[in-house]
Amino acid sequence: WVRKTARRHGLNTDSSFRFERGADPNNTVYVLKRAAMLIKEIAGGTIEGAIRDVYPTPIERPKVTLSYPKMASLVGKEIPKESVRSILQSLEMEIENETGDELQLRIPTYRVDVMRDVDVIEDILRIYGYNNVEISDALMGNLSYQTPTDRKQKLQTLVSEQLTANGFHEIMNNSLTKRSYYESNVSYPIENSVPLVNPLSNDLGIMRQTLLFGGLESIAYNRNRKHLDLRFYEFGNCYFYNKERKREDNILAEYSEEFHIGLWICGKRTHKNWAAAEEQSSVYELKAHVENILKRLGINEKSLLFEPFENDIFSVGMRIATRKQPIGHFGIVAPKIRKPFDIETDVFYAELNWDRLMRENEKQTVRFTEISKFPAVSRDLALLINQDIPFSRIKQIALNSEKKLLKEVSLFDVYEGKNLPEGKKSYAVNFLLQDEEKTLTDKQIDKVMRKIQQNLERELDAQLR
Repeated sequence: WVRKTARRHGLNTDSSFRFERGADPNNTVYVLKRAAMLIKEIAGGTIEGAIRDVYPTPIERPKVTLSYPKMASLVGKEIPKESVRSILQSLEMEIENETGDELQLRIPTYRVDVMRDVDVIEDILRIYGYNNVEISDALMGNLSYQTPTDRKQKLQTLVSEQLTANGFHEIMNNSLTKRSYYESNVSYPIENSVPLVNPLSNDLGIMRQTLLFGGLESIAYNRNRKHLDLRFYEFGNCYFYNKERKREDNILAEYSEEFHIGLWICGKRTHKNWAAAEEQSSVYELKAHVENILKRLGINEKSLLFEPFENDIFSVGMRIATRKQPIGHFGIVAPKIRKPFDIETDVFYAELNWDRLMRENEKQTVRFTEISKFPAVSRDLALLINQDIPFSRIKQIALNSEKKLLKEVSLFDVYEGKNLPEGKKSYAVNFLLQDEEKTLTDKQIDKVMRKIQQNLERELDAQLR
């Protein structure tokens, strides 16, 4: 009653806290005498008469039957009877009668929490000591049990461990975000956002379409606290609305949800020390991490295309696509996107559609092959091409020209300047060839290189320097 009344009136006092846990009804006379004595001694009062106690039906001490076998079964150990009697005596629980393996007890009226034999056993065990009860040999447990996870979760853990080993920290941001981030955004228009009918605040007004802004908030928070060199990654859902998908038979057809992974890099890559000079992070570092993720997932680089990506998110950006659809993008975050967060330094950002990566991963098969015993052969070409052609196009054409013998295509020099026609640049490209069954002959090598050169000339209008 005390607890209910205090809650109803919204009063949480020391008195309610004390008496809602119970009081001894048989202690009233003693308490009155004690109060009268304190009034007399401290306040100078006088006692006018004796106490009149109207108590027609006194509350008797509750009876509880305690069984030794049941106590041993619950505790897991037989506590000596002498110890049990001593503990009961210290708890002011009167042993009214003892017959064989049972004790008839009288519980003090102030112990309103003790109503059953298990309550008495709990009190005895508390005094006896939990540490004095040994663990039975029959009790077996596996503390290293791990809940089975699906394939998608296992790959997510794999990539998380890889990024963490490369100096990244995982962040987790709210899926609810500010409406202002999307109001003047072309890449993620506000019309495609999923708004909340009753948002808790303006900062939590809509569901996010991209992981970008949450990561920028984390970067700004850390930089304001002098953590300047940052590498973050996040797995999270993004939400979209498309009115063109509206269907009468399915009210949810207009809404979609995708699982993405985002990467952020800003600050210095290495600090100045006795062995190396200071080095700033770059978009090429980010690209390397993206490529490592794709390799870790077993996605064949021959099926990927890196192409320029122009939007208002990046000042310089690239799109990553397979033969069928884009799977992500990366680049340097545009200054106007960084400005609301007061981030003055460059931020390099990548976002990949994890759901599409999983579908690409399902197509891949793992093959184990013996390391080739035959030597690899390296050839170089100096190509004169248009300035708007990225190296990824050269790499893709070369790999498609020779799928068996060509192992690697790498760029080791770029020249733009004097002695070149206007609108042209020079790429120095290395091609690594190897046959896993025999040593390559000059004739085979020349044939492959001639085929690659012809395809580059035909598709890119490339010229040899």
